[in-house]
Amino acid sequence: MEAKPDTRTKWTFLTSHARVLHLLARDPGMRLRDVAEACQLTERAVQAIVADLETGGYLKRSREGRRNRYEIASEGMLRHPAEARHTIGALLALLTEEPDPDNLDPSAEPAGTDEGGTRSVNEP
Repeated sequence: MEAKPDTRTKWTFLTSHARVLHLLARDPGMRLRDVAEACQLTERAVQAIVADLETGGYLKRSREGRRNRYEIASEGMLRHPAEARHTIGALLALLTEEPDPDNLDPSAEPAGTDEGGTRSVNEP
């Protein structure tokens, strides 16, 4: 029997908006061309995302010479009702958290998971 190709759409946990915001938070002077390349999007798509984020009050653009600089409104709340009690700053802190290399145990379960690797729904 011939194997069927996977026809389902590939998906990820973060939206393009979250990826763009994350990159601009890490490097506020990053060129949108470089953001587009890192996110595997077109430059036009990134420009539209930045416009969405500005309109929503999550991002502020200012000019520094010939370049743009971006400031994140980290106190802004996430948009979906299920996450509305969390701030952009909390999301970005989670995404940029670096693990302590001296405290890594490759055999350990990720924090907040049970023996089968399932995250507890009671975790904050």
